[in-house]
Amino acid sequence: MKCLLGLAFTMTLGATGLALAQDADVDAGKAYATEICAECHAIRPNEGNSPLLDAPSFQSVADMPGMTDLALSVWLQTSHPTMPNIILEQDDMRNVIAYIRSLQGKG
Repeated sequence: MKCLLGLAFTMTLGATGLALAQDADVDAGKAYATEICAECHAIRPNEGNSPLLDAPSFQSVADMPGMTDLALSVWLQTSHPTMPNIILEQDDMRNVIAYIRSLQGKG
């Protein structure tokens, strides 16, 4: 029974990841990141260090091994001590995730 529950949970997480990728707008994600995130993070490919040195660049996040839509979704919804408590609307989150994922391998 536990095995079936684990499988159902894993499949739900996988489906959530697929749902995040649907209808995402990379350009809107870049625009949001430019307006909201660029104060602390390097958001462009090959930009180098972030304005706030402790803030990872979007490029480094995109290139982390195993980075997925689901991992980014969790990361964006989790409070971090050095990050302001920014609450993204679902569409904004999908778009920012699509933008970050579009940077993968461009560094």
